[in-house]
Amino acid sequence: MDEARFGLKTWHRRRWCPRGFRPPWVVEDRYEWLWLYATVEPATGKSFHLYLPRLDGACFEVFLWELRKAYPSEQIVLVLDGAPGHRSGRVSWPEGIEALPLPPYSPELNPVERLFEELRAKLSNMVFTSVEAMMGTLTEALKPYWETPSALARLTGYGWWLEGTSNIET
Repeated sequence: MDEARFGLKTWHRRRWCPRGFRPPWVVEDRYEWLWLYATVEPATGKSFHLYLPRLDGACFEVFLWELRKAYPSEQIVLVLDGAPGHRSGRVSWPEGIEALPLPPYSPELNPVERLFEELRAKLSNMVFTSVEAMMGTLTEALKPYWETPSALARLTGYGWWLEGTSNIET
């Protein structure tokens, strides 16, 4: 589980341009964004996503309760980074969801980061007129993973992750 900020400020990636010409870069100067909270189950590709306005304990708690509603009977272990909102003592955790903290400064251990990398690549070099327009494009970029969970499993299912979790007794 992790969160990623997406907004009107886009990421620039390499672009093809004829020799002798500079590639055009369109830039948006407004600072508006939203946060995509996401969970991924690397073995199956099941995922849960929620757009929220901030990265804080209150929004994280909303995410936890919505996740519980989506998977009411499953035992859930969330792999979390050390974000302050995750550690807030004011966050009420639903029954059946447990936290498994990652070591500090180790985002490469979190499978959902691969999904965020793909989404940022798909949205790079684009300019949006509003956060709603960007959210629509982001939702379209997520659709293939919802429709074909095996594609998300291939993207996030590191061999060491799958081997490690297969040894856990349920």
